[in-house]
Amino acid sequence: MLETSSQELVQSLLSRPNAPIILSEVEEKLAAEQKKRVAFYDEVTDEQKVEFINGEVIVHSPVKKEHNDVSGRLFKLLDTYVKKHKLGYVGIEKVMIALSRNNYEPGICFFGQEKSRKFKKDQSLFPPPDFVVEVLSKGTTKNDRGIKFDDYQAHLVKEYWIIDPKEGSVEQYRLNPKSNYVRTAIKSQSRNHRMPVGSRIHSSNRSYF
Repeated sequence: MLETSSQELVQSLLSRPNAPIILSEVEEKLAAEQKKRVAFYDEVTDEQKVEFINGEVIVHSPVKKEHNDVSGRLFKLLDTYVKKHKLGYVGIEKVMIALSRNNYEPGICFFGQEKSRKFKKDQSLFPPPDFVVEVLSKGTTKNDRGIKFDDYQAHLVKEYWIIDPKEGSVEQYRLNPKSNYVRTAIKSQSRNHRMPVGSRIHSSNRSYF
């Protein structure tokens, strides 16, 4: 999670006499990275779960059953409620979102009507969601708690859940008025908690663990 704000980074850079040189180097590296990103779009297929993170293509291993079970059950709960009340669109696993620098395929993501009504049937890249769920695994925990946390926050994803299937826990983060994530709850299997997407539905963790 970011400990230094973007404003602090900018001020630190501006305090350096060689700021123009540093900025030029950054722009050059980002331009090269963007070319890799274009190639990534051309090469990515439906067969693999892949993400583009800070210039690197990350290929994910197949998920374990417990991971799939949690994602599948929560998706069914959310999708059923969202469709019933016509709240938007819920995606799972292979929906690729395009942020300013990186591309992710979240475990589950929700888009409200304002965004989802513009979606096309053949669309393969999506804007920042309103809500994201990542289910932890050994290979994804660092990114789920690190760069993805920071990126979702920076792109104003309103709510972010981190689910640990081994611990049977859910961490809920919501943007505060300053657009920073605040942990609003951490729940175990035995506790009820409010579902996201502006609904009034409540669910026990046992529904999807």
